[in-house]
Amino acid sequence: MLIPHPESEMKMNIMVLGAELIETLSSKKHVGSFVLLESLMIDFLKVDARRTPDLFLYCLSFLYSIGIIDYKGYKIKLAHQLQTA
Repeated sequence: MLIPHPESEMKMNIMVLGAELIETLSSKKHVGSFVLLESLMIDFLKVDARRTPDLFLYCLSFLYSIGIIDYKGYKIKLAHQLQTA
């Protein structure tokens, strides 16, 4: 079970940011199609000035390690079991 540090700010938690990335991926026009990482990272960084490219990569690593996203080259998409079309 993943438990965040009690003194950490929840807005900057990798699990919370990962959930926001899932929402962003699911709100794209073509759910199930691959999305370019650069465009996703630009959207991610625009939300809060404290977000960094490293934090974005940590979130992607977390989502990939638990099977939420698939990748192909420099593009990612939600895994098949999460697609709701």
